[in-house]
Amino acid sequence: MSQDLRSVTLFDSRTQKKRLLEPQTPGEIAMYVCGVTVYDLTHIGHARVFIVFDVLYRFLRHLGYDVNYVRNHTDVDDKILKRASEKGVDPLELAAHFIEELDRDMETLGIDPPTAEPKVSEHIDDIIAMNQVLLEKGHAYEAGGDVYYRVESFEGYGKLSHRKLEDMEAGRSGRVEETEKKEHPFDFALWKKSEDDQLGWDSPWGRGRPGWHIECSVMSTKYLGDTLDIHGGGRDLIFPHHENEIAQSEAASGAEPFADFWMHVGMVNVAEKSDDGEKIVRKMSKSLGNFWTTRDVLNGYHPEAIRYFMHTTLYRNPITYALDNLEEATRRVQYLYTALSRIDRTLDRAGYDAFDNPPEGTRLADGFDELVEGFMERFDAALADDLNTPKALALIGEIARAINEATESKSSPSDALALTLYRLRRHLVGAGKVLGMLERDPTQALRELRDLRLKAMELDADVIDEKVAAREKAREEKDWERADALRDELDEMGVEIMDSPEGTSWRLL
Repeated sequence: MSQDLRSVTLFDSRTQKKRLLEPQTPGEIAMYVCGVTVYDLTHIGHARVFIVFDVLYRFLRHLGYDVNYVRNHTDVDDKILKRASEKGVDPLELAAHFIEELDRDMETLGIDPPTAEPKVSEHIDDIIAMNQVLLEKGHAYEAGGDVYYRVESFEGYGKLSHRKLEDMEAGRSGRVEETEKKEHPFDFALWKKSEDDQLGWDSPWGRGRPGWHIECSVMSTKYLGDTLDIHGGGRDLIFPHHENEIAQSEAASGAEPFADFWMHVGMVNVAEKSDDGEKIVRKMSKSLGNFWTTRDVLNGYHPEAIRYFMHTTLYRNPITYALDNLEEATRRVQYLYTALSRIDRTLDRAGYDAFDNPPEGTRLADGFDELVEGFMERFDAALADDLNTPKALALIGEIARAINEATESKSSPSDALALTLYRLRRHLVGAGKVLGMLERDPTQALRELRDLRLKAMELDADVIDEKVAAREKAREEKDWERADALRDELDEMGVEIMDSPEGTSWRLL
């Protein structure tokens, strides 16, 4: 590893411990993350996975690593065929539509595009080629137009999920597809025969389509090589998907390990009320009726509030989706943008611009040296320790509190305080960028946050402005009864009036 790059420690699901990330090529990271089967809108579990690896991608680049990040689109799958048949549309057209919808939601969430986003439909020849290699090596067999992977041929099967094949077989209870074509119940499809009216491609075994697992082995190795530095996805993919990827990839290439690190993101649970009114937390599931799409949540909450909420829990632990948690995240994001706004107003009073170069030849204001000088070191150390975003958020909170203290006075700041504010702003924005936050103009962001709350409260900003203006006019005319009545009306609406020498403003309670 290059001496000038900070080392990073990550938890590896295979070894079940935190280890030092040591890239195959010093300074370069090969990272693959399983994407989405695009037959519907993404849900908040998908959003969490995308946000987690977006932060890792941002952080590694922030440290100076050259990251080759590949995240696939599964646009050929039985779920897509079923949904397309129900809607009477072409399966690939359906998939293309939902890729566009996915891109729309992820762009709104501030997800940086990966280096490459390959699709299954564009790699059929590569998939057929890997099937042929596995057949030649005896790791696969053809059966009536299908091709299956022979799990008993791979000695290390189960090393990621830490399951023994004989134990899984004894307790499978219908968890695997039963068919007389298989030599073993846990053998899985590499190639599936397509009926005449189904999507398919010509192959040495007849017309068909890829199985689910083979696609990621093919696309990850095609773009990143036989051994990856990091392979990630949701915890639900550990078995069978990622276990099968290892078996396919290592058997085909002969290289081991297929991935040095396996990172898995915890599941999303949902806080609800039971029939008797008690608060309960259950796994998110369509069958339970507690399912939330990313679009649903974005319609009610600011993208940065959603990201903040996701950062409040260590990525590999479960997280509980609850409206109270999103409301608190909204307040925290508003607090951070308000801190930035206060800096900008304070600097403006002294004739400085927040984006100009800071004053030269001055010292920091008393009491701020330790916080300012050591902040980015502590922030980087938090994320370098298994992507500890809760600790990173706590450090950002320290900066925001310091900004509020430094901007309490309404007088023009000294040069020392101006320099301090510049440095604090730079740290807050710099740390926020790594987490995918605080990249908007503060005025714009605060307006967006306010408008979403207005929408939730079913209020109209124009109506509020009209009442505030009417109150101002009543005060000018010394109609105190009318002015007080309007204040009471606004208070009942959840609007607080703030009078100052600069004029009257309002905010939502």
